[in-house]
Parts: sequence; structure tokens; C-alpha cells
Amino acid sequence: MNDPYARLPEVPVFELRSPDFAEGARLPLSARSGIFGAGGEDRSPALEWSGAPEGTRSFVLTVYDPDAPTGSGFWHWSVRDIPGEATSLPADAGNPDAGLLPAGAVHGVNEAGLTRFLGAAPPQGHGEHRYFFTMSALSVPTLEVDAGATPALIGFTLLDSILGRAHLMGTAITE
Repeated sequence: MNDPYARLPEVPVFELRSPDFAEGARLPLSARSGIFGAGGEDRSPALEWSGAPEGTRSFVLTVYDPDAPTGSGFWHWSVRDIPGEATSLPADAGNPDAGLLPAGAVHGVNEAGLTRFLGAAPPQGHGEHRYFFTMSALSVPTLEVDAGATPALIGFTLLDSILGRAHLMGTAITE
């Protein structure tokens, strides 16, 4: 399967990891969707990052499933304006009611129009899906986009200020 980020401009790479799943491994059941009936809790996994480029003033996080049967994939979550000194997000930071994002960070809308993390829910019999957690390091403290900006628009807008990028990919399948 192809890399959905292969056509983006090359930038320095830094490390993104999770204590909840390893690169290429299955997402935990808690990161599956409860809203869409995949037996999970729509609970975002904990994330940790290091090695961001010098001059990083903020981060943007997106979570994308390129394997969704839509022709355009499916965006599960976005967070912009994560402070440049941050190095982690706790589990369930994708739940706005939990209040776990760092001060100043802003949830974006996902494909379902919700302003929160939406867990993995590959359609029955559609095979394994990949979920790319992507952290982009930016040279600006805030990304100037409207509150309703989609993750795709956020990704396009950040290209002018990106310093580095980190990926962590998890998988899910519904048998």
C-alpha cells in the first residue's frame, strides 16, 4: 500500500510514539469507535514526541485513514496550536470534555463534523485500515485558520510554516 504523505514536501523527521501501541501494530480497543459501533470508546491514545526541529513554536496533530472507502480517506482528528514546548498528549486528550489538551491547543472538526477524536471503525469486511498519527512542527505559534477548518485545509495551510514531521501508524480491522 502506498504512503499518503509521499507527495508532501520533504522536511526533517522527528520521533512520534505511543505507550498504547507500536508502529504498525493494532490500535487498542479503546481507540476504536463507540460512536460508529466498532466496540471502542473513541479514546485517543497517549502520544509522545521528541527531536522536533529547532525553532518549533507550535505543533499540529492529524489522524488520517487513507484506506476508508471514500476516494478521499477519512480524517479522525486534528489539533492545532499545540505549544512548541509540549512533548506529549495523555490518553483521551481527544475528548474535549476531559480538558487534557495543553493550554492554547484547539480541537478541529473531523470527517463526521465532530470536534473530537473519532476512533477507528473500518467497515465490516473491508480489510485492514491504517491510521496515520502525524505531528507537524511549525515555525509559528498559531495556525491562522477558521474554527471550522477541516484537517485537509489545516494540512494545506501549515505547509508555509512546517519545520518537521513525525508519523506513527496504527491499524484496525473489523472482521
